[in-house]
Amino acid sequence: MPALYILIPVALVLVAFAIWLFLWAVDSGQYDDLDGPAHSILFDDDDPMHKAGVDQAQKQDEPKDPPHA
Repeated sequence: MPALYILIPVALVLVAFAIWLFLWAVDSGQYDDLDGPAHSILFDDDDPMHKAGVDQAQKQDEPKDPPHA
């Protein structure tokens, strides 16, 4: 029975800490976009609408220097 006098406050402190940690994560934006990173692997890099594809397409559009003889 005396152990309950210690375990109940410890459990309440742990629950309060877990609630604070969850609210901190929500406020800091940890749960803003859950689907974006999971779906980004499905995009092809050659797609001009994809950000990685835009950089690659811009490099291909640059004029190339003629070979020097």
